[in-house]
Amino acid sequence: MIKLLLILLVGLSFESTGVVLLKKGMTHIGDMNGITAGEMFRVCKAGATNPQILLGIFFEALFFLCLLILMSKSDISFLWPLTGLSFVFATFAAIWFLDERVSAVRWVGVVLIVIGAAFISYSQNVKEKPAAPPANQSSAARQ
Repeated sequence: MIKLLLILLVGLSFESTGVVLLKKGMTHIGDMNGITAGEMFRVCKAGATNPQILLGIFFEALFFLCLLILMSKSDISFLWPLTGLSFVFATFAAIWFLDERVSAVRWVGVVLIVIGAAFISYSQNVKEKPAAPPANQSSAARQ
């Protein structure tokens, strides 16, 4: 379980790093002036040559790799809600690296996400294990 949580934390770090780099790259590209084919082509072309966006995509791909590893080893009902912690990581990354201000209402949301993740982690620890058949029952079945 500890190994899975460590992979999750590394993956979430990759994901928040990717989000910050994508945001910084998009800041350099500038706003979209409407949603037209020409404008989308301009943004895609600029993004394909922007080092921060390319690095952001790389970190998002690393997160995806961690997610695939985790999916192969754990229940999706346990794993997927825990990926919601990416909102927590992204909030702190936005404060530290993008100088964003976070309102009290957003902090309440972050706290609720952490509480939800704690419940999900706890539920994995108390997950029912299949009961082994009693020893005397298996000998009776052989007769």
